[in-house]
Amino acid sequence: MQNDILMKKLLLTHDPDGRRLDSETMLLAVASNLYSASFQKNYITEIETLGCSEPVGLIITKIGKILCKCSGEADINSRIMSLFDLIGKYSWDAKVVLVLAAFAVRYGEFWQLMQLHRGNTLAALISNMKLLPYNLKPLKLQIKALSLLIKTMMDVAMCIIKFENLPLQHVEPGTDHIFIVTKRLIYEAAYWITRSYSSIIAAWELSSLAYRLSGICNNLRRQVDLCHQEIEINLYEKLLNLAHEEHFDNQKILTFFFPSKNYLPLKDCSTEVKVGVSELKNNIVLLLISKPQLLNPVELFLLVKQTCDHPLNERLRESYKIVWIPLPSSDTWTDAEETSFNFLSDSLPWHAVRKPWLLSSSVVKYIREQWNYKDDPIMVALDSKGKVTNYNALDKIKIWGSKAYPFSSSKEEDLWQHQNLTMQLLLGDINPLLAYWVGVMASFYFPVEQGKSICLYGSENLVWIQEFNDKITELKRVGLQLETIYVGNIKLGEHVKKIMTRSGETNLSDPLSFTCVQFFWLRLESMRRSKSRLGKTPSTDHVLAELSALLDMDDREEGWTVIGRGGSTDVIRLQGMQQVMEFLRENIANMGYSCAPKHFLGPDFVEGSCTHSYFVPSRENERLSQGTVICQVCKCPMKKFVVYQP
Repeated sequence: MQNDILMKKLLLTHDPDGRRLDSETMLLAVASNLYSASFQKNYITEIETLGCSEPVGLIITKIGKILCKCSGEADINSRIMSLFDLIGKYSWDAKVVLVLAAFAVRYGEFWQLMQLHRGNTLAALISNMKLLPYNLKPLKLQIKALSLLIKTMMDVAMCIIKFENLPLQHVEPGTDHIFIVTKRLIYEAAYWITRSYSSIIAAWELSSLAYRLSGICNNLRRQVDLCHQEIEINLYEKLLNLAHEEHFDNQKILTFFFPSKNYLPLKDCSTEVKVGVSELKNNIVLLLISKPQLLNPVELFLLVKQTCDHPLNERLRESYKIVWIPLPSSDTWTDAEETSFNFLSDSLPWHAVRKPWLLSSSVVKYIREQWNYKDDPIMVALDSKGKVTNYNALDKIKIWGSKAYPFSSSKEEDLWQHQNLTMQLLLGDINPLLAYWVGVMASFYFPVEQGKSICLYGSENLVWIQEFNDKITELKRVGLQLETIYVGNIKLGEHVKKIMTRSGETNLSDPLSFTCVQFFWLRLESMRRSKSRLGKTPSTDHVLAELSALLDMDDREEGWTVIGRGGSTDVIRLQGMQQVMEFLRENIANMGYSCAPKHFLGPDFVEGSCTHSYFVPSRENERLSQGTVICQVCKCPMKKFVVYQP
């Protein structure tokens, strides 16, 4: 009966007004002060509170003053009620953690001196100055009971924090009895933790208090687990239904996804400012889902470049937001994963979930099952109303950057429908100079130009590369307008690095950093995946066939080249030195070159033309009727004629 009266009085003091305290962070600070070898009061008192003008340090001081001079049971209960009046505006987890923080501030230094003074001269000296007992043997049982009580209080506080972080709006009628029982246990636990603080000061019945709180903790842990299971079942069903509903904005689905009790579940990584889902209202949202390690550094750099450094980004900056959702490989976070997340989330130019370990297991299950996340990074696009428009826009962004806005699947199809095989496609804007050469940046910074003739070449055969560059260098000296760029091969091993270094030192080709070459191959891989995802095959799609040929190029003794000009579709892939020289001879007039000595164009040059012909029905294979075709007999580019059949 007396207990019921106390609980009713306690509830009368509870009048939360929305102010927030990062309870979990403060509890970790309390644990650090109590269990580590260094006491840091500021670490606790400077933790941020939201919606409250009073500094948390001042509140903790007031709590200590209220509870530090208790004598008699009646006086204890009176002071406990005064305390709960003081902190009545806070949630239950904040109340409990504030009381524990007051305990840590008041007794943390004493507690650590007791732990250190026997083997530490300075600690022993301070203990003597503070008139603390040197011989702790008479207090051995009391200290043991106090240690157990502190641990139990911390466990109870963590249970309450876990409950308060649950999205309780998903509680369905008929199951609320589980939550009513749990809340009663929380009220009781809050009272006895506060009562324990008062009793510690009086050094009174520590073992009995530890035993009582241990029983409350066991019951509370079971109840919180039941509440969690019930909410997860309800939340997953709601997420499934939510995908088929129409919404006015994206706020409902984003609130379902991110911890609802955490009013500021996201952070702007570039400024480290905490933000809520309201920041994303009326925006297209790209959810980047990956392991806490995110991508490898080069892929990450490319993604940042394509979303932040793209010329279109200034115009679209306020139209879409990227939110990183890291998911661990297992059901729990490892220390390494948490460290990786903390480092990367402070370095990215996007938004990120502030505490991803608080994500609901139903949300994680939904992402894995409904969005088919299999630990490889994906980027799910939501329109301004929260509807999924693309289950993986990652490759598209690597290819086109902000030009892919609004990042829907239909936009991806449209981009490919109007995209032929050109140097603009292959090189994109991975390098400002290349972008100018191929005309990618023309509409943003420069007058529109046709673009230079560019020759990409690759091989790991240094002899072939030397011979190729010698011939091209001689041709350039007498007027050939051709920019050559060494791109190695998709493997990009140390051997390619050495060749690139040597090429740069001897001016064998135009400089392109190793990172930019990596960008080149990453974009090509993204193009192949994007095409394949749209149902294209190399046998039916010319662009995909050429991309696949480049990506599957093996380490042959002779190198390969791809020659083209800006946005022109006359892009040709050649294998070996003879094909390159014959192509240049055939197309020399188009490259600003008019008087090529024959020995520059290859020792096997023969006057006259080959009489071999090749009939290509345009309806059967349109890709062979476009661009340049190499004769299989003389290995020279073939002239094109159109034959009409009545």
